[in-house]
Amino acid sequence: MRRTLQYIIQNNEENNKISDFLRSRGYSRKVITALKKSPNEILLNGQFAFVNQTLKEGDCLTVSIVETVSSPNIIPENLHLEIIYEDEDILVVNKPAGMSIHPSINHHQGTLANAVAGYYERQKISYVFRCLNRLDKDTSGVVLLAKHMLSGAILAKSIKAGEIKKEYRAIVCGKSPETGVIDAPIGRKEGSVIERQVDFINGKEAMTHYRRLKYQNGYSYVAIWLGTGRTHQIRVHMKHIGHPLPGDFLYYPDNKEIDRQALHSYCLSFQHPITGEHMEFRAELPQDMKKLLRNKR
Repeated sequence: MRRTLQYIIQNNEENNKISDFLRSRGYSRKVITALKKSPNEILLNGQFAFVNQTLKEGDCLTVSIVETVSSPNIIPENLHLEIIYEDEDILVVNKPAGMSIHPSINHHQGTLANAVAGYYERQKISYVFRCLNRLDKDTSGVVLLAKHMLSGAILAKSIKAGEIKKEYRAIVCGKSPETGVIDAPIGRKEGSVIERQVDFINGKEAMTHYRRLKYQNGYSYVAIWLGTGRTHQIRVHMKHIGHPLPGDFLYYPDNKEIDRQALHSYCLSFQHPITGEHMEFRAELPQDMKKLLRNKR
């Protein structure tokens, strides 16, 4: 993967060191260190430059981000990949239910990472897999990926600062309140590696906001926004208030009207890591969830 960025130094940026200027543009220390390893990745007015050099108004600073090695241990596969949006810096896809985000010890293939690796291999482009919003295997919807180390570093910082807004859509059993906030800590269930539970003693802070959009055939269709990002947060919190997700094999195994938890990553909004432009992407509710709302119980 190769990305070249060019900056014309303005009056208010004069007398800054190159390293300080780059940090002001979101370059992490790790990214700057990687750039310093090649003599052609930082050029000042077309000439090799050290990062401690001082900038003047009108200078042209060119940065080339070059990654020649793809992610190890991710086997490229020719799998269907529904691309919502792509540019030089980011890739946004609609992940289907049943597809894991990345390989695990027992499952090396069939994941989103394998699909993306295959997509770029067919273009003869090296690619390091950087997924910004990981979803459970059986949760469908919008996933954001960075295409190079700089966009990855900036977006990771945005995630940590809560600047990437995520909206989920879920179907839950029964008629939920019209709106609500669930403020209940979540911790690992004793004796289980995977399962989580509300735990007011040892759990970590967790907050979920929701709004009912529709009630039909014994189910509520709800929009959900997370104040925190705990494992299985939506599934655990909705069960906690008496409205579990149908099809959730872990938290509501009695309901088998859908083959997976009825949860969908509906919308992501964020500031573009390079241009600063406001970006917003949606993925339509998948057919299995639409069918569940239509069916009579």
